Order: sequence, then structure tokens, then C-alpha cells
Amino acid sequence: MTLQNLHTHTVFSDGKNTPEEMVLGAVRAGCTSLGFSEHSPLAPFYDPDRYAMEAADLPAYRSEILRLREKYAGQLEVYLGLEQDYDSPAPGPDFDYLIGSVHSVVADGVCLSVDNTREALVSAVREHFGGDYLALAEAYFQRVGDVAARTGCQIAGHFDLLTKFNEGDCLFDAGAPRYLDAAMGAMEALLRRDVLFEINTGAMSRGCRTAPYPAPSLLRALRERGGRICITSDSHSEGTVAFAFRQAGELALACGFRETWALTETGFQAIGLEKFLEHVS
Repeated sequence: MTLQNLHTHTVFSDGKNTPEEMVLGAVRAGCTSLGFSEHSPLAPFYDPDRYAMEAADLPAYRSEILRLREKYAGQLEVYLGLEQDYDSPAPGPDFDYLIGSVHSVVADGVCLSVDNTREALVSAVREHFGGDYLALAEAYFQRVGDVAARTGCQIAGHFDLLTKFNEGDCLFDAGAPRYLDAAMGAMEALLRRDVLFEINTGAMSRGCRTAPYPAPSLLRALRERGGRICITSDSHSEGTVAFAFRQAGELALACGFRETWALTETGFQAIGLEKFLEHVS
């Protein structure tokens, strides 16, 4: 049984722990493999929150993950990945996998984060979208639909990240036709690229949401269209490597999925969700 998290951040970007501390956290959580996916370098204009890794740190990051792969061989499989942002330069060929993500939109020549703080999001919509959250959603999902073509990723990250501060539809109606049209357009574009969609529990571990990304309605639509999933924690600390994996797996089952996918030395392989749930707390 492979119990794996492929979305992991450390002190190389905006995580709280070193890579080795995250490896030890994964072992304690019962994981059999761990993939590191630091935020890819960005120019300052595109990184208003300063969450991305510095370009100068890429060699050290690669070296440290490969060191840990060797040190923990036989105890934990370690993969070298990157969370490749829509606005990042091409990463090169030396990664085991890429997560393609959108964290911001650009409007009026300004880079606007969708997941920094609630206050920043409200201000951005008011000042640059005339208070129209659905216009923001259309701009966001246009980028999401393009992220696989732009990054060459194998995994689409936190598909509906812009709902981070929208628990209970407190800011906008995520069931509105304009919203769903934009989301489904992005989903169809990503499906044509045959990427995996992560069920991501990161906002739950940081107290922003009570359920994973994507929303159940989007997961059901994904299942109806033959999409594939992987379960990740978007972990930024050693105690959250497998956070709420049971809830994520049960959500996937309820939405009609019967398997999740994990990276192995021979590529991505399917794992039955019922078997997966037998191994998570």
C-alpha cells in the first residue's frame, strides 16, 4: 500500500520546517513516500506575498532532496517535485513531477493574490473588478485552464483556490452559472491534458476551510468526465503531512471516485480508495 503526499513545502519557500523534518513527519504519519513541491521562483512583481523559492536556492533544494532520498532509502520513498506557478519560468527537466498552480491574477497591470488574506481579496475585487467576484472567478479560471499547457504539469493544484475565504459562500455564490461556466471551462481544458486533479486539504490544516479543494459539485463533475485524482495535504509543517486524508478519501468516494493515484518509480499508479482508507486515521 502506498500512502503518499506529493504537495509539501519547507523553509526553502513558505513552509515552517526543514525538508528532513518533513521526512520525519511523513514517517510518523505512516507515509510510505513523500514528494517535495516547493513554490517555483517568481519575479517580485508576480510574488506579492513573497511565498516563492528564490531562484538562487534551486540547486541547494535539489541537492537536499536527493540527499534525503538516499539517506531514507528503504524507509521512505522521496520524490523531487516543484509547484510550478503559472507565472514562473520553465523549471528544467530535473524534476520527478510538477504541480501546476495559479495563485494570482493580473488586472490593471497589478498582480493580485487570490489566497493571501481575506482582506486583500476583498480589496482586490473592489478596486480592480468593480466588486464583481464572478469577474475575478472568470479571470482566475481562464488561467487555471491554461496552467497545464503552460507548465507541463502532471497534477493540477488546488483547482478552486479562490474559494479559500469563501466558506459558506460568504463572499460570492460558487453555484452561480457564471462561476460554474468558468470552472467547467477550465476543467475541460485540463482534462484534455490528462492531468491529475488533487484533492487538497491544505486550507483545512491552516484553519481557513472545513472541506478540501475542489468543492463536491466540481468533484462530481470531474468524475462524470472521467477525471483522475490524487490526495494531497499541501503541507507546510511536519505535523500536517497526511492531514484529513480520511475526510478527503471519503469525499472522493461520495463523489463517485473509486481510486486515487500515487507516484511510483514507474510512474503514476492507481490505488483503490477503500484500500487507501484502511491505511489512514
